[in-house]
Parts: sequence; C-alpha cells; structure tokens
Amino acid sequence: MSTPDANRSSRDPNTTWARPVDALRVPGVPGQAVNLNVEGRQITSPVRGFGQLWQKTYRIVFEGKPVSPPEVIREWKAHFPEFWPKGNHFYGAQGSITPGDVAVLNLAGPGGITAPGGAPIISTGIMVVYADEESFSFLTPQGHMFAAIITFSAAEEEGHTVAQIVALIRASDPIFELVCRIGVGHKMEDDFWFETLRNLAAHFGASGQPTLRRVLVDPAVQWSEARNLRFNSGVSTVIYLMLSPFRWMRDKIGAGKASA
Repeated sequence: MSTPDANRSSRDPNTTWARPVDALRVPGVPGQAVNLNVEGRQITSPVRGFGQLWQKTYRIVFEGKPVSPPEVIREWKAHFPEFWPKGNHFYGAQGSITPGDVAVLNLAGPGGITAPGGAPIISTGIMVVYADEESFSFLTPQGHMFAAIITFSAAEEEGHTVAQIVALIRASDPIFELVCRIGVGHKMEDDFWFETLRNLAAHFGASGQPTLRRVLVDPAVQWSEARNLRFNSGVSTVIYLMLSPFRWMRDKIGAGKASA
C-alpha cells in the first residue's frame, strides 16, 4: 500500500505535468520516419480549433482475466505504439510515456491505406502534457487533424477493469472539418481507438467489445480559426510525398559530385 507521502509525490506537478513550451522540439527519430509538421509548431487545444466541438468517450471492459487498473496504465504507457492499428507509427522517446515527451506520428488512411512505399498519409505529432499512475494526456500541435486533448485512463467498475479514452476534439481547419462532416474523419478516429482498445485488452489475455459515447458539445464552427489551413498536415504531407522523386534526384546528383 502506498503511503500518503508517496501519493503526494506521484501527483507532484513538477513530475506529472509537462513544462510550458513556446514551440515543439522533436528528438531524434528513426530514418524511416517522415518527420513533418511538428518541429517549431505550437501545441493547440479544442479552444483553438475550427470545427464542431465533440467529446468522445471510448471504453472497453476487460473480461476473462483479472488485471488491475494501475497495471493497465503502466503497460499502456510502456508499450503505447504497440497497441496501434497496423500502418500507423508513433515515434516518441524511448521508454514509458513521460510528461514533456514529443512524438512524431505517421498515420495511415482509412483501412490502413498508406502512400506508395508504405509512406504515411499524414505526418503530425503529439505532446504528452500529463502522466501519472492512473492516466496520461496528449495535446496536438498546429496542423493535426484535430485540435484536441486526449486522456487515457483505467479504473475498476463493478469488479471489472475498464480502460477509457476521452477525446475532446475539434477539426483543426475547414478541410479537416469537411472530412469529418462527410463521415470519413470521425470513422477513421473511431476505428483507430476501437482497435487500440481491443489490442490493449488482448495484451493482457482479456477480451471485450469497445463502446463509444459521442456528445456534440458545440455545433458551431469558429471562423476565426479558419486560418489554421496554413498548417494543414494532410496537405503538407501530400506535397512532401509528391516532391520525393525530386529530392531523390537531388541527393543522387549531390552524391555524384561529392565522389568526383
């Protein structure tokens, strides 16, 4: 059993909250990662998004094998990328999720679709703003599909452990809001977290079916944030991929000159 002093230590704001930053800095990422739309960007929040404001709560009840909520959070933080659907990649700091961590995300399209060569459809990122033994939270940077705060937690309810993801989100700009309005954006998001929760439960030898509760908090859009279009990570990733052949030729010519 934890002592009162230990409990206070675990909630120390100096260790559980990330320090404020003016702009994101990306640590070294593997060579195979497409590192775009994170370095130098500001973190954002639903207050600074464009689209309708939604609160989405994804839950799964662990059935078939007992596991404690702290154990779920400990493993979730330690192996976070391993629970993601195939085709999606999380390039963060080595080890467990820690406040202040910045990660580059390479995300696939619907059904795990990627660009030629396995390149992502969208390259963006997250920042870990909070983490303790019971939960952890991310904020998104400018240009992410959603201006969002996403919180991951676990608790015991009626003798079962429940893992939960609560996402308070707005589409960040008019293009992403249109993608959400036609149903594609929300379906991608829902399918992503459903599979993540199923993979998390399976990691412990448990089973269960994810559920979703959606609440439209604010149906209005924020036209003052339409300027977020200039940061759109989908557009910039497509342009980057289209220019890949030219970068390849430039590198080949540069290598040839260096060896001459």
